[in-house]
Amino acid sequence: MRNILVTGGAGFIGSNLALALQAKYPDAWIVVVDDFRSGDFRNLQGFRGGVIAADVSRLDWNAQFKDTVFDAIFHLASITDTTVHDQLLQAHDNVEGFRKLAEFAAPAGMPVVYASSAATYGMGGSLMREDQVPKPANIYAFSKVQLDNWAREYGRKHPAWKITGLRFFNVYGPREAHKKAAASMIYQLYLQMKAGRNPRVFRAGEQKRDFVYVKDVVAMLQRALSAAGSRVYNCGSGQPFSFNEVIGEINRALGANLKTEYIENPYGAFYQNHTEADMELARKELQFEPQYGPAAGIADYIAILEGKERL
Repeated sequence: MRNILVTGGAGFIGSNLALALQAKYPDAWIVVVDDFRSGDFRNLQGFRGGVIAADVSRLDWNAQFKDTVFDAIFHLASITDTTVHDQLLQAHDNVEGFRKLAEFAAPAGMPVVYASSAATYGMGGSLMREDQVPKPANIYAFSKVQLDNWAREYGRKHPAWKITGLRFFNVYGPREAHKKAAASMIYQLYLQMKAGRNPRVFRAGEQKRDFVYVKDVVAMLQRALSAAGSRVYNCGSGQPFSFNEVIGEINRALGANLKTEYIENPYGAFYQNHTEADMELARKELQFEPQYGPAAGIADYIAILEGKERL
């Protein structure tokens, strides 16, 4: 690895990846492209590579990088706030950013690993498999379906080139604090409980999410470079965990015994009660196995938040 590109590298997952790559390849030149709409410069403290402040959907890729050939490109840039309902903005920035990057990478065969999303599966509450028909429930999810569609078409046109997608489930971990209200439910509950307040969740707290620790996500992003061809994989823990169980683990990590307050769910049928990634394809084709189950990941994360462990 000599040259590596990370788009969205000042964001939550992107910054964790950029710094992990820097530690793994200390002699590589790592370039981050980020427009800082949903990233934060503080996430890149200690980063020794280059930062280009730019919107990937409006960047002239060939003019910017000229004859540079990247050994790996990780595309994590997108509008990640699912409450942004401007359909033109979401579709343009997310899809065009990906398409322009692919047009830049394909001629030289630069391998691309990009961020898709479990949101492409829609509201279904069963085990989620990569071969399911997409059912996006919002424009953000729809834009991610388009990335998968374009990637499939690029893979067909360029069979020797690898463009691999990862459908992220509910990612949590260090360097997400800048997301504030959009940060993970695990982080939100930690903040409540750290302040001594009773945690509040929708009645009766048995809704389950496939929470995946960012350290596993970073590992899988790198493992995806070894994919035999172009395709998309689930990126989760494969272990759905209820909000009640999350609260129990945070209580345990903090040495607390805070009682849960249950509130009515105002979203009714539009609220997703269960997400669960089928990780069999990743095990079979990438030989990838998540190292952090929900309990272990939460314990590690809170130890970092509490200053007991270093990042």
